[in-house]
Amino acid sequence: MTRGQDDMLHRGIGMTSQRTRERLIQRLYEEGISNAKVLEVIRRTPRHLFVDEALAHRAYEDTALPIGNNQTISQPYMVARMSELLLEAGPLDKVMEIGTGSGYQTAVLSQLVERVFSVERIKVLQDRAKERLVELNLRNVVFRWGDGWEGWPALAPYNGIIVTAVATDVPQALLDQLAPGGRLVIPVGSGEVQQLMLIIREEHGFSRRVLGSVRFVPLLNGPLA
Repeated sequence: MTRGQDDMLHRGIGMTSQRTRERLIQRLYEEGISNAKVLEVIRRTPRHLFVDEALAHRAYEDTALPIGNNQTISQPYMVARMSELLLEAGPLDKVMEIGTGSGYQTAVLSQLVERVFSVERIKVLQDRAKERLVELNLRNVVFRWGDGWEGWPALAPYNGIIVTAVATDVPQALLDQLAPGGRLVIPVGSGEVQQLMLIIREEHGFSRRVLGSVRFVPLLNGPLA
């Protein structure tokens, strides 16, 4: 990362103090996030730039916040946990994100992996996210406006796939787009019953781990302008 990038990532620090950010990092560590690189990226990524100004004072609370269009920015713990799970087996070259949303998870991922391919069905959200990532000089992300259930087959396979909305079941298209040894982190379920899952493509099929209860907005079909 260049000095200019680092300065941009820290911009706005006066409105959200470094002490507030450090409290968040300490909380994530205490809650079990142990990947030092993930914690450092969360520390330096200006979450307040990804929420409405009226909510900027809450940006470093460990909570989900509304971003409009019935969507939310995920709580920092969940962003850190899902990122850590993706990287558990080592560095990744090519990751697909389903659900750009505010672009916060995208920004975190872009500092942890070589390339991010992000799919979002709500165009206005993705357009805003693009602007934020350009402003932060994070340029290893390619965006697609489309249906997250379909993924991005033209550019498959992916070493990792992360889904930031809950699916009623695991989309077959995403399994098909996972490279051998690739990892898929996805919330699955409906209503109040949602489980975070880690799925790994093995030599002869897929292994699955259930990692606990979560709460996400639903993964819906079809692009929306």
